Amino acid sequence: MKFLSYDSKFGQLLIKLCYSCCLNILWFLCCLPVFTAGAATTALYYVCLKVARDEETSIFTMFFRAFKQNFKQATVLWLAMLAGGAVLGLDGWILWHLRAATTGAAAVVWTLLLAVIIAAAVVYVITLIFLFPLVASVSNSNLAMLKNAFFIGARYLFCTIFVFAVHFAMFFAVVRIFTPLIIFGEGLCAMLCAPYLGKVIRLCSYDPDAEPTEDER
Repeated sequence: MKFLSYDSKFGQLLIKLCYSCCLNILWFLCCLPVFTAGAATTALYYVCLKVARDEETSIFTMFFRAFKQNFKQATVLWLAMLAGGAVLGLDGWILWHLRAATTGAAAVVWTLLLAVIIAAAVVYVITLIFLFPLVASVSNSNLAMLKNAFFIGARYLFCTIFVFAVHFAMFFAVVRIFTPLIIFGEGLCAMLCAPYLGKVIRLCSYDPDAEPTEDER
């Protein structure tokens, strides 16, 4: 039947769902040592960005090639983000309990400090959303990657909110609605977000000397 053919929209949907499932399993297995999660996430987005541009060949080959090529930088950035997240989480937990245990002027001070931690957490999340897709797409120094991830995320706030909402929706669906959806997990999230992330990254890394594509004219 035509709607089941490779070129049909339904056929392409099934293929991308299969890709999502396979990539999610690869991503999860490569994240198991924890310190490799950055490289695994970079490889995941590398493949999904290629799929979004219809440039995929073998998703397994692309995944492990990207994992190997970006391992060093992605791991350094991931460990830095992991340490930063741990500090923010611990500070937030301490300040929350200090605020709850005190009254008067001291409570106001703890509340203000907690507000600073929340603001820092927002910066952290924005940076984290764009960091590994950026590593998968362009070459730059570690500091530049961190700075650009935040500034791009802050500038294209709608895309940032969309990516966050997709991940939150997947988390909610797995935890509260239908746990077996975890088989798609981060693979499906990355597949859904890749077209938007790819477009934003291309806009930010636009080369004025490059010949525009048919879609950009």
